[in-house]
Amino acid sequence: MNFKSELRWSDVTPKAAFLNRRQIMAGAGALALASPAYAQTPPSPYSTDEAPNAREDITGYNNFYEFGFDKGDPARLAGDLTVSPWTVVVDGMVDKPGTYDLGDLLAGLTVEERIYRFRCVEAWSMVIPWNGIQLSFLLDKLGVQPGAKFVAFETLVRPEEMPGQSSTFIEWPYREGLRIDEAMNPLTLMATGLYGDPMPNQNGAPIRLVVPWKYGFKSIKSIVRISLVDKMPPTTWNMLQPNEYGFYANVNPEVDHPRWSQASERVVGSGLFAGRKPTLPFNGYGDQVASLYAGQDLAKDF
Repeated sequence: MNFKSELRWSDVTPKAAFLNRRQIMAGAGALALASPAYAQTPPSPYSTDEAPNAREDITGYNNFYEFGFDKGDPARLAGDLTVSPWTVVVDGMVDKPGTYDLGDLLAGLTVEERIYRFRCVEAWSMVIPWNGIQLSFLLDKLGVQPGAKFVAFETLVRPEEMPGQSSTFIEWPYREGLRIDEAMNPLTLMATGLYGDPMPNQNGAPIRLVVPWKYGFKSIKSIVRISLVDKMPPTTWNMLQPNEYGFYANVNPEVDHPRWSQASERVVGSGLFAGRKPTLPFNGYGDQVASLYAGQDLAKDF
C-alpha cells in the first residue's frame, strides 16, 4: 500500500455531476454544526494513491439493508431519511456519557479526507474518498475508562423511513463492534461525508464507521449509539450466520467464505473485461494493523 499525503480526490478524479441534491441538503444542517470548514478538510497521510471510484459507483451500488437487499435499493429508497437533527447516545464505560446532538459530539474535532480501499465480503471492491473524524480522537474526547475492552455501535431504527426494516430476517437495530485497540487505530474513521460533500443517505448519513482493513459489513451506517463495554458485543451478521461471518471480519484472501473464494475481487467500475484482482491481506493495510493480531489464529478468529 502506497500513501501520498498531498493527494486529494480532486487531484485524481473529476468531481462528477451525480449529486442527489435532496440528500445533500438533508444532511447539511448536522454536518455544518460539526464542521463549518468542511470543504477545506486537510488531506491525510493515510490515504491511498489509488484513483477513487466515480460517485455514481459509490452512491448507486451498496448494501444498506435497512432500505432493502438489492444493491440499488438504498439509492432508490433512502432519500426521505431524516438526518437532521441527529442525536447519538454514548454510554457504558465512558467518562462523558449522554445523548449528544451530532454537532456537539463532533465539535472541536478535525474532519480529514481519507481515500481508502473498500472490500466487501461479497468479493467486490471500490476506492472511496471519505471525509470524517478519526475515531480515536472522538473516544479520547469522551474519555474511555480503563475497563473498556470493546466499542459497540447501533444503527437507527425508523421503519417508517427505512422500509427494509419491515423484514424480520435481521433483528433490528443493526449492530457492530470493534475491540478497543482496533477502534483506537488511526485508520479507523467516523465518516461524515464523501467526495468533499455531506454523506449521502444511502451511504450511511449523517455518520458511519469506516474500518478499511475489514470487510464492509463491519462499517456500520447511520449510527445512533456508541457504547464502551468490557465484553465482546453481539454483532448482526455474526448473530445471523456465525459460521460465515466472524466478529473480526479482517480481509483475508487465505480464509474463504464457505460459499465463495476470498482470494480475488471484482473491482466495481472497472469494466466487463477487466478481470479480477488479487485480494491483499488486511485489504493492503497490513503494515498498519497486522500487529493488532499478533498471536491470534486468523483462520479461527475470522
